[in-house]
Amino acid sequence: MHTAQQAVSKSIKKVLGITALLLLIPAAGQVFSREVSWGPEDFVLAALLLAGTGVAYVLAARRLQTPRSRMLAGGAMGAALLLLWTELAVGIFS
Repeated sequence: MHTAQQAVSKSIKKVLGITALLLLIPAAGQVFSREVSWGPEDFVLAALLLAGTGVAYVLAARRLQTPRSRMLAGGAMGAALLLLWTELAVGIFS
């Protein structure tokens, strides 16, 4: 495997690991509180959103030349993730 491919593969593995760790938060919340009630579909959707955004950033950052452009892309992706997550959670646009 080429070195650049190894770096991307390693970064994607990190994204997947961080996604799994983040999903432990609502899983633990369900154990300790009745106010957190996520179904399997919620976990799947959250995993797709978090991992998808992370992988998209890894792939975009690889192509972007300057730290400023990487920060702008990351900020835009993060903002889009938060808007979509908020809409799905409480329907702010409805």
